[in-house]
Amino acid sequence: MLTIDLDALTGNWRRLRDALSPGTECAGVVKANGYGLGAVTVARALSRAGCRTFFVAQLDEGLRLRPTLPRDARLFVLSGPAPGTAAAFAAAGLIPVLNSPEQIAAWADLARARDRALPAAIHVDTGMARLGLTPGEVAALAADGGVPPGLRPVLVMSHFACADEPGHPLTPRQIEAFRAARAAFPGVPGSLANSAGVFLGPEAYHDLARPGVALYGSNPTPGRPNPMADVIRLQGRVLQVRCVDAPGSVGYGASHRVACRSLIATVGIGYADGFPRSASNSAVGYVGETPVPMVGRVSMDLVTFDVSGLPADRMVRAGDLIDLIGPHNPVDDLARRAGTIGYEILTTLGPRYARRHVDRARRGPDRGDGKDSGS
Repeated sequence: MLTIDLDALTGNWRRLRDALSPGTECAGVVKANGYGLGAVTVARALSRAGCRTFFVAQLDEGLRLRPTLPRDARLFVLSGPAPGTAAAFAAAGLIPVLNSPEQIAAWADLARARDRALPAAIHVDTGMARLGLTPGEVAALAADGGVPPGLRPVLVMSHFACADEPGHPLTPRQIEAFRAARAAFPGVPGSLANSAGVFLGPEAYHDLARPGVALYGSNPTPGRPNPMADVIRLQGRVLQVRCVDAPGSVGYGASHRVACRSLIATVGIGYADGFPRSASNSAVGYVGETPVPMVGRVSMDLVTFDVSGLPADRMVRAGDLIDLIGPHNPVDDLARRAGTIGYEILTTLGPRYARRHVDRARRGPDRGDGKDSGS
C-alpha cells in the first residue's frame, strides 16, 4: 500500500513559496509521473493550492497533463520539441523549453508559418553541460538580433548542478553566469532555483523557482534537518511468518545466515515494485515504533524481515503491514541504505502498489482518479 499525503505535498509547496522573495513565483515540477506519485493527482492538488506553473520533461507527459489543468495554468516541457513535434506542442498549448539553436529555429519557423507569436522558454547552460545554449550560442543569438521574430520568450532559465552541496565552487559561478546570460534577453523573466536552490538565498531566486523533489518530502538540504514534510508511506503486506533455525539461511545466495532461532516475515514487495535490490540486508522496516531489520536479498517479488525482536503482543501475522517508508524511516533513509538518492526511490515506485491519495481538506482518502499510472 502506497499512501500519498496530498496535504503534506501542498504544505511543502506553500513552505517553499513562502521562503522565496516577494514577487518570485513558485512552480511545481511534476515530471516522471509526479515523481512516481501520480502526475494528474499531484498537479491538481498543487493547482488547488495556488500553483499556476508546472514543468514536465517530455511531450507525452505534457499531452496527458494539459487537459487536466486549469486554462490559466502554464505547462512547460523541459526537453523541448524533437524534430517534427513543434506543431503538437502548439496544438496542445504546451510551452517548450528551447535547448538549442535548432529548436529555436524550428519554433520560430512554426510561428512564422502560423503568423502568430508562440511562447517559449530559453534554456541557457551555466555549468551543467547537458541541455541549453552554450555561452557562445547565447552570444551569437544576441549578435544576430536576439530571438527570431515570432518567438515570444516568456522565460529564460538554467539549472544548478551542485546546489545541494554547501560551499561547492560551481554554484556561485553558475549564479554569475546566469546573471550575465540574462542580459541577452532583456525584460524576460528568469528562473534558476531548483529545490535546493530555494535555500541558497535571493541571488538564486530571480522570477520563478522550480522545486521538484522537495515537494515530495525528500530533503533538499542534505546534512541538515529536512525542512519538508513526509509525503509518502509505503507499507508491505506480510505473506508468511516462519521459524528458521541456526545455522539456516534466508533468501537467494544464502546471504543472511541466522545465528539463533529466528522468526522471519516474508513481505510481498520486491525490485519489480521499485524496491531497490541494493537495499538487501541493510534496509529497516517498522512495526509500529519497533524497527525490524531486512535480512536476505531483495528478490523480484519478496523481501524478508527478522521480526524476532517484536514483543509477543505485537508479533506480525499474515495480512499485517510493515512500514518500508514512513514516519520512522523516510525516503532519504531508505535511499542512503540502498546507496542511492531519494529521487530514484520515488520515481521507481512501481505500478503494482495500490495508491491511496489522502486529501483531508477536500474529500478524505481515495484511491486516486484512475488517470495516473499505478493508481
